[in-house]
Amino acid sequence: MTEELNESPRLTVVESQSLDQTRRTIARRLGESYRDAVHVTVSRAIDVRALLEARAQLSDRNGSLVDVLLLAVADTLTAHPRFNATFEDETLTIYEEHNIAIAVDTEAGLLAPVIPAVSTVDVDTLAQMRRTRTDRVIAGEHTLGDLRGGTITVTNLGPLGVDTFSPIINPPQVAIIGLNRIRDRATPTGDGAVEFVKEMTIDLTFDHRVIDGADAARFLETLDSHLANAEGYV
Repeated sequence: MTEELNESPRLTVVESQSLDQTRRTIARRLGESYRDAVHVTVSRAIDVRALLEARAQLSDRNGSLVDVLLLAVADTLTAHPRFNATFEDETLTIYEEHNIAIAVDTEAGLLAPVIPAVSTVDVDTLAQMRRTRTDRVIAGEHTLGDLRGGTITVTNLGPLGVDTFSPIINPPQVAIIGLNRIRDRATPTGDGAVEFVKEMTIDLTFDHRVIDGADAARFLETLDSHLANAEGYV
């Protein structure tokens, strides 16, 4: 019995995989991001009833909730341009264009095609651009140009039932927005009744080397106000 207790446990290998080039690149870039940037995540629960109303108006136009949200993010970046930036070689570079990358789960790994100049197009044009670029990535028919030039990234785990998470910044960008599932929240109405509000928690990870927590909180506050008027985007 003593000999058995001193023996190392058996390890039975099920499978051993070498990472392909895409996965190695993803691993390297995320490792660099985690080592170099000072990641901090703040979260805000947002009433998305207006956003859902806007999505309903797009149901026959091939648009989605994400398309409306991207336009709200672009308007928020106009008010908070420091988030629409990259940080390299001790230099913060702020951009005029809102080139928003969309994280897409593919067989090759997580890729982020870039939707250029989001603030200059309407929701129908944006929906077409998003579908075209994400379809190319999913099919493995994208080019490096589809993945370059992003100024901020949006990643969505809501369809997988996630309530909140801490997304990792896509370097050399300085911020990434995480979307979560929509939930019902019971709210007292004041007359003894209860109202159910549709709510989503939005997570914002930012590089604390160049952005402060109060600025991140104000960013989410502005995004909240735009989403409260989401029907204006359709």
